[in-house]
Amino acid sequence: MSTPGTVTTLAGCLALTGPRGECSPGPVDIVLEGALIRSIAPAGEARHAGTVVDCRRRLAVPGFINGHTHSHENFHKGRYDNLPLEWWMNYVRPLEPIPFTPRQVYLRTLIGAIDALRSGTTTICDDTNASPVLRPELIEAVYQAYRDIGIRAHVGFTLFDRPFFRAMPFVDEEFPPELLARLDATRATPAQEYLEYADDLARRFHPARHRVGYLATPSAPQRCTPEFLLQVRALADRHDLPLIIHVQETRMQVVTGQLFYGSTMVEHLAAIGFLRPKTSLIHGVWLTPSEIDLIAAAGASVQHNPQSNFKLGSGLAPVRALLDAGVNVSLGTDGCGSIENADMLKVVSQTALMHKLRGSDPQRWVGAAEAFVAATVGGAQALGAADRLGRLAPGMRADLCLYCTDDIAFSPLNNPLHQLVFNATPASLDAVYVDGEAVLHGGRLSRIDEVALLQEIADEHRVLAPMIDRAEASVAPMLEPYRRIWARCADHAISDQTYPARFDR
Repeated sequence: MSTPGTVTTLAGCLALTGPRGECSPGPVDIVLEGALIRSIAPAGEARHAGTVVDCRRRLAVPGFINGHTHSHENFHKGRYDNLPLEWWMNYVRPLEPIPFTPRQVYLRTLIGAIDALRSGTTTICDDTNASPVLRPELIEAVYQAYRDIGIRAHVGFTLFDRPFFRAMPFVDEEFPPELLARLDATRATPAQEYLEYADDLARRFHPARHRVGYLATPSAPQRCTPEFLLQVRALADRHDLPLIIHVQETRMQVVTGQLFYGSTMVEHLAAIGFLRPKTSLIHGVWLTPSEIDLIAAAGASVQHNPQSNFKLGSGLAPVRALLDAGVNVSLGTDGCGSIENADMLKVVSQTALMHKLRGSDPQRWVGAAEAFVAATVGGAQALGAADRLGRLAPGMRADLCLYCTDDIAFSPLNNPLHQLVFNATPASLDAVYVDGEAVLHGGRLSRIDEVALLQEIADEHRVLAPMIDRAEASVAPMLEPYRRIWARCADHAISDQTYPARFDR
């Protein structure tokens, strides 16, 4: 973190400062003081202060906010394809947990954090797995990794009191009794102990006071009893925390809601009073207009993860309908087990491309400006931090990126926003500032030895790969019952008002 009172002037850059990513009409000087932006003025109008950085041929952009990832998946990168969510998720949360050391978890976390910073992300939200047995030293290693690399992070660990295999219908009918008995006997830390540890983290590391802070992360309605959901809701409200929860990512989850609650998951959450501001429904792919109205009325957000939704075959979320209803939309990558990266440049680009498939009126397609706003302002609003994150303006946190406008992605320079969204890559990125500190400069990470760490990650992966193989093999007896349940749910009708999320043929 920058030293309080340290002044840095980014001199002569172009900047995306408008509410929809509009570029400054000419070069500007951005003065950073400590962790904040002190001023933005036309270049040369004021005396340069502190350390002056020549930013001619640079484009200043607010850092992206990655609203959703799972660092526990990072050693699973590249292992899966053509698996629906309900089959795939067993591999990254195996019944026989891999005995990670704190150092391995630290390195595992940095895999995603490096990718995030190198794609212009300054804030990352991590829902990491701590089940079935809570080991606080592993959670502390996640926090330490984010502190060391210099990124802003909101870190929670998955909270649930209903085992994942019990979070779907027809389990008692489709699982062999002996397998079900063995699964039910799995030793796990009591849910209340997880809640107590979450409360401790919230008190010690509140995100309003710490660059790496706690985030409330109940897994999903079907994985939590209503009573437990309300306990997590109370925890978040007591500490004034942002909260994220997976909701209606797949068609099967809509069916599960109908069979569990006699309603959809969104309707269930509304009925128990769970939907509030600073609450993000992760994915929200399969929604009806009436459900969108419930989300809008509650002031909650929907967190769009286009990469993983496509790779897992979950579908295309109704982003235009959400925006039209006044729902705040933010963006995330999801984890490296479902999609191989934490690259927010890809997410922003894909958001501005995919949604041109929905509707025949080009004026209503989701474009570059809306995707950019979702990745910045939308991400900040979802976290209840719109007063300090997501924009380049005086008084905001100095979380920003500098792209090279003499890079091929911006040459020739016609529209900086369009070229950022549709063509920029991590190679275009020159610098990343978090809290006023250059954590990446000249294309190099400044707080860690990236080369040495990547070698250590490769070395540890050779040790862990056989363990991951064995853990995946242990899941095999569950796959056929899951396939049968998935097929039964596919035959179950859902509301004809649901926005179509997949092509039938």
